[in-house]
Amino acid sequence: MLEITAVTLASFAAGFVNSIAGGGGLVSIPVVFGAFPTAPAATLFGTNKLAGICGTILSATAYVRRVRLPWATILPAILAAIAGGGIGAIIVTRVPSDWLRKVLPLLLMAVLVQTLLQRNLGAVHAPHHAPRTEAFLAAAIAFILGLYDGFFGPGTGSFLIFLLVRVLGFDFLHAAAASKLLNAATNLAAIAIFAATGNIWWHVALPMAVANVAGSVVGTHLALRHGSRFIRVVFAVAVTLLILKTSYDAYGFEAVTGLIRIFRGSR
Repeated sequence: MLEITAVTLASFAAGFVNSIAGGGGLVSIPVVFGAFPTAPAATLFGTNKLAGICGTILSATAYVRRVRLPWATILPAILAAIAGGGIGAIIVTRVPSDWLRKVLPLLLMAVLVQTLLQRNLGAVHAPHHAPRTEAFLAAAIAFILGLYDGFFGPGTGSFLIFLLVRVLGFDFLHAAAASKLLNAATNLAAIAIFAATGNIWWHVALPMAVANVAGSVVGTHLALRHGSRFIRVVFAVAVTLLILKTSYDAYGFEAVTGLIRIFRGSR
């Protein structure tokens, strides 16, 4: 009972963070693995993904009601995300993904540096491309990150937001709205596989899902109320925490302390 309470609270926090800036797995996955250390990894991932997609879908619905999205761009991207997620889930059974652990912190650092240096990045919604080009680029982004999400996963939502802002010229509010739809799509194939193979603990996933939805409601409300500036700040904090977490996973505690010293020195 104590374990279920812990993962349910973590799922609420994950839903809150994910609804604004992506990266909810940063909060929930360590708690889930810590609460059930002897459980199969596939079961824990499947349980967490099912809970997470419930909050993501609700958050996406709320965003869509308030934010006008270019559906001619978004719908092909959703299909590309589903295809990428399915292919990535197949690849992960045949190709080792350990090398990505060492690359991921570096990619996240590049995202954070660009976000901080370009102060106006994502402040104004000003798409850069003609509709056909925008649809093609959105589909390419969705497919590549769907592939990544199915193959590895951490930070997918944050990468989606950043690339929609940087490549397409979306502001952070529109990018957050679109990313929720695409992130849900990237997870569909993986969840179907986990469910079909019995790798979901329904008695754990259901309370986690309710909590994740509640966290998403709170986070989405704040994001819609305060807009792109607020989302940008939360995004920068979430990416910073992702950098620290993934650096620890890949390189150990000394890497994290080194990064903290760098951050302090740059202030």
